[in-house]
Amino acid sequence: MEKIKVGVVGGAGYTAGELLRLLVHHPNTEISFVHSKSNAGNRLYAVHTDLLGETELSFTDVLHYEIEVLFLCVGHGEAKVFWEQNDVPAYVKVIDLSQDFRIYSEQHDFVYGLPELNKERIKTATHIANPGCFATCLQLAMLPLAGAGLLHDDVHISAITGSTGAGQKPSPTSHFSWRNNNISVYKAFEHQHLREIGQSLEQLQQGFSSRLYFLPVRGNFTRGIFASVYTKVDQSLEDSRLLYRSFYQGAPFVHVSDKNPDLKQVVNTNKGILYLQQHEDTLLIISMIDNLLKGASGQAVQNMNLMFGLDEKAGLQLKASFF
Repeated sequence: MEKIKVGVVGGAGYTAGELLRLLVHHPNTEISFVHSKSNAGNRLYAVHTDLLGETELSFTDVLHYEIEVLFLCVGHGEAKVFWEQNDVPAYVKVIDLSQDFRIYSEQHDFVYGLPELNKERIKTATHIANPGCFATCLQLAMLPLAGAGLLHDDVHISAITGSTGAGQKPSPTSHFSWRNNNISVYKAFEHQHLREIGQSLEQLQQGFSSRLYFLPVRGNFTRGIFASVYTKVDQSLEDSRLLYRSFYQGAPFVHVSDKNPDLKQVVNTNKGILYLQQHEDTLLIISMIDNLLKGASGQAVQNMNLMFGLDEKAGLQLKASFF
């Protein structure tokens, strides 16, 4: 088959860099352009140095629509501005990696792009809102319970994320000298991803109204999210394991582990790994992903594969950087 022509807007950031790394080696895609006003004329590898020897493409400040799919890797709030200022043809599929269209609204037709929740809708969608990184990790931990109508108690969550989750532009809490040998809590109980998580849980469990007590933690490592989620569940550990394995039976990237896993098992992959423990009437779910891949660019490519009828795993069979 002919290769899918791809355009990327906002090509200089971390998520764009990961996306380009995947697309350059994807068996079914051809990158038509990578848009960046500040880097126009520079080779991609001048910014994303891992692409040296992989491509000779240069950034451009010119948009064109001789493409089949457009990835928006712009900052939060900027995707809506782009959408208002540019008349993207109806034949171009769009995958937005910002948070701008994740919450359902009659004002847009973006489908929430979590394959483990909306796979069939994604297959026929034209516009996809790629989920947030924390949102992906935490939803993978809770969706089976919501699907079985078992979320009736408060859910307590502690999750630590790598520094790449803060983006490429340095800030007082993301630059190396502050982040190294240090951890801290931020946006306690108020993280923006809670809205999309609640939206998905209610989609599966109508009337869901339990509280999500979420403590996000800045980690002193570069990539990955490690989440501990616990809530009271009225069933045995064996039944919970059967529930989770059944729910994710058709999800090629989500795995339920029998052994307590390590974060490095998912880093540099599109995997989500889950592990369950029972403590009296409380179920503990460990969930982990790579924030830049399953939490961003890898999931965007997974959505593209589904939209174009490709093998869901195409271009995403990556090996973890284990040692």
